[in-house]
Amino acid sequence: MFVKNTWYVAAWDNEVGDEGLFSRTIIGVPVLMYRDSAGRLVALEDRCCHRGAPLSVGRREGDCVRCLYHGLKFDATGACVEAPAQPRIPPQARVRTFPVEERHRWIWIWMGDPERADRSLIPDTQWLDHPDWRSQDGYIHYDVNYLLIADNLLDFSHLPFVHPTTLGGSEDYAAVSPKVERLADGVRITRWTIDTEAPAFATKVKQWPGRVDRWNIYNFTIPGILLMDSGMAPTGTGAQEGRREDAAEFRGCQALTPETENSTHYFFAHPHNFAIDQPEVTASIHQSVVAAFDEDRDIITAQQRSLSLAPDFKMVPLSIDAALSQFRWAVSRRLEQEQQQPAVIPISPSREVA
Repeated sequence: MFVKNTWYVAAWDNEVGDEGLFSRTIIGVPVLMYRDSAGRLVALEDRCCHRGAPLSVGRREGDCVRCLYHGLKFDATGACVEAPAQPRIPPQARVRTFPVEERHRWIWIWMGDPERADRSLIPDTQWLDHPDWRSQDGYIHYDVNYLLIADNLLDFSHLPFVHPTTLGGSEDYAAVSPKVERLADGVRITRWTIDTEAPAFATKVKQWPGRVDRWNIYNFTIPGILLMDSGMAPTGTGAQEGRREDAAEFRGCQALTPETENSTHYFFAHPHNFAIDQPEVTASIHQSVVAAFDEDRDIITAQQRSLSLAPDFKMVPLSIDAALSQFRWAVSRRLEQEQQQPAVIPISPSREVA
């Protein structure tokens, strides 16, 4: 079961080209996306209303799509405008459409009530295309439930153990208790690790005179959006008080979009604001992040297999689980609200990461 009245990341902008058709399953619904002749995005249910064949194996005809099973043709509003040997087209011959919006390199889609699709609720990911920041596009497909990935992203104490040669750093990082604040639609986490070793990925792209003060400050909000201010600076230079001279700063943008109950699309980028004229630095940071996320996928996939063998298994909560417990509670509350009062669901944007 998934939250529907929310914005999901459907694709990177370059995945949906000027020609052709692009299909992706989102919360169990096959979605067809393409751009019309003016470059506007179109999102239709990827299922012909006649016999249920996928429209994505059909063909573009101008701004329309023709199903190549029985030849029905649909326009960008989802209406069937032509049906061979059918002089009168039934008014119910149409496919569902979805509100869609392109912002800062991500394509967002609203899978719930179209009347509730408030574009002001789309999270700000300005760093993905900001001229003062650099990053590379990331995408990983997981064969696990999205909440297990959310648990991982909400508990950074695993970094030194799962990612010792990439994002991890020393084990003192895991000993720090983060500050966890509840938001209307998720949680905010603040973690400072003072006087610690710089993680391996950072030492590859910047020289450090010694130990560092390291921070991770992020909002994690429904449906699974992580926006993070992170970085490190030489120890004792005042980073925690806001002075970030000689720091390495990052603005992590990550999005979990469930494909099915047991598979997930994971979009990510790790923008940085130093050495932006050195593409090799951007490539190194990206490769370190990809390597770390592949490590995450290995352990979470193993976890999913283990849990599938014991459906009655009860996890033992620890104090480090505060953030993930609060996020799961927020998701459960929203699901209950959508079931009980689908037309009256309070949604308010979270405050931005500074």
